[in-house]
Amino acid sequence: MMSEAQQSKNWWVYPDIPEERSEALSAYPRFMRQILYNRGIGDAESAAMYLENRPVDEDPFKLIDMEAAVERLLEAADRGEMVAVYGDYDVDGVTATALMVQVLQYLGIHAHRYIPNRFEEGYGLNQDAIQVLADSNVKVILTVDCGIRSPREADFARSLGVDMIISDHHHPKHDLPEAVAVICPKRDGDPYTCKELSGVGLAYKIAEAVLQKHPVAGVQAEDWLDLVALGTVSDIVPLKGENRSLVKRGLDLIHKGKRLGVTKLLEIARRDPGLVNASDIGYILGPRLNAAGRMDSALLSYRLLVSQDREEVGGIVQKLENQNSERQELTRQLQAWVADRMGSIEGRYLISDFSLADFDYSSFTTKSGSGIMGLVASKLVENFYRPAIIGTVEEDVIKASCRSIPEFHITQALDECADLLVRHGGHSAAAGFTVKIENREALVERLQQIAERELSGIDLRHTLKADMEVNVDDLPPDVLAQLKGLEPTGMENPEARFISRNVEIVDARKIGKDQNHLKFKVRFHGGTVDAVAWRQAAWMDAMPSHLDIFYSIEENNYNSKSVLQLNVRDMKPSSMAPGNV
Repeated sequence: MMSEAQQSKNWWVYPDIPEERSEALSAYPRFMRQILYNRGIGDAESAAMYLENRPVDEDPFKLIDMEAAVERLLEAADRGEMVAVYGDYDVDGVTATALMVQVLQYLGIHAHRYIPNRFEEGYGLNQDAIQVLADSNVKVILTVDCGIRSPREADFARSLGVDMIISDHHHPKHDLPEAVAVICPKRDGDPYTCKELSGVGLAYKIAEAVLQKHPVAGVQAEDWLDLVALGTVSDIVPLKGENRSLVKRGLDLIHKGKRLGVTKLLEIARRDPGLVNASDIGYILGPRLNAAGRMDSALLSYRLLVSQDREEVGGIVQKLENQNSERQELTRQLQAWVADRMGSIEGRYLISDFSLADFDYSSFTTKSGSGIMGLVASKLVENFYRPAIIGTVEEDVIKASCRSIPEFHITQALDECADLLVRHGGHSAAAGFTVKIENREALVERLQQIAERELSGIDLRHTLKADMEVNVDDLPPDVLAQLKGLEPTGMENPEARFISRNVEIVDARKIGKDQNHLKFKVRFHGGTVDAVAWRQAAWMDAMPSHLDIFYSIEENNYNSKSVLQLNVRDMKPSSMAPGNV
């Protein structure tokens, strides 16, 4: 009746709000007080700031080395020097590159973009690229979303007479690169409050700083907040504090249709730009923009974001749509390939597979799975709740992507294996590395030992966190309007989620091209409300009349109509259903 993944989830509910906190938030309905308390908000002023999403804009000059970076960029403008903006090939890096190039050009700087090819160059700075830029008379390289772990490349640039300005939001090593400036809020001793800025968020702060020092009539850093929203949400950084404020203001620009490429991308996905939310960035815009770098070259997405040529944009949008469709199918097949090889997960604390080079790519445009290793790893984490490392052999090395669970900091684990690695870097939940083939077995053995050390004794199952357990009819009819104050939602600022018991299920049916989703109705205030359960159609084989459901509440816009809908994340047979009591 149910898949293993459906059976394995734990449901966890936040403890009830203490009475004194409830009294402090008495201006709000009881259910909203609980939700606010769950997000660390316990007083009326903090609640108002949060629900109104008042702008947060920290002084960019609080970041260490910002003064030096701005001074060098303005010096380049005065001297007529060429500046290269060197970005990453994911959405965060591409949006940061587009933002920075355009801002510098408004300052009169000869700014050019450089985004490495994932398949030919790999992630981050590389000496061949630096040599090419130096030979092209580039005098300053400004990195965005990369460079914090590239001291050798910084030394090489300096030997060629090229000044480096590094801006990167990833965790640094102890040995920072020697550069004109190294801007990273995660540096030891950096006083900047928002430590979790994305790469494009950090680029935005540089734009703010340089335009403060050298104002340009009619130009404000805020003009690029749509790009900040795209990159911040796509990079899955916490949507709290300044990040949440930047994304909210960026969404406002997307609603106005400010950027041609983004508007056209939404049109082909049949999404109204005026209704876009953070979830749409994560599930509609981000994957399509990322598809270019995963399947071919990220320069396609860069061109989409900077072009004002309608014909060019139309062609790019269609190509991105095609690439994304192929990316989805290849991800599905590679995940099945790895799962078939993996065998039982019993007693294992970490999944590792470096066989992607052996897969048959003859039916795909791309001839390598290296661009979607992270996606395959993510699917395995989703299905088996274990850290997953997926890699492919390239000449004499293996390149791999890692995805993890909250209980296991993958980059810290890789740090313990640094002596075996050529290079590595990332976050707590996502990382990448390169290892020589002869070190593969030693690396896997050590990572398995670290995983067992950290994870043994932990119940390795997905835990779904609910804000409260509630009877569906106890939620007010205008619940959706009240929940809009939580937006934009995302990592560490989740949408509100509820558990309701003994819910009567009406008119259940399978939906979707592959009939793998479920749609039904539940009783709500004397009528019914629609509910969808994605990838849970297996329930139809033996559908109970009553279920316990774990769900969020969303707005479904279809055919110019807006209705409330339950998004059911998980279901269990109700112990209180007729015949079970």
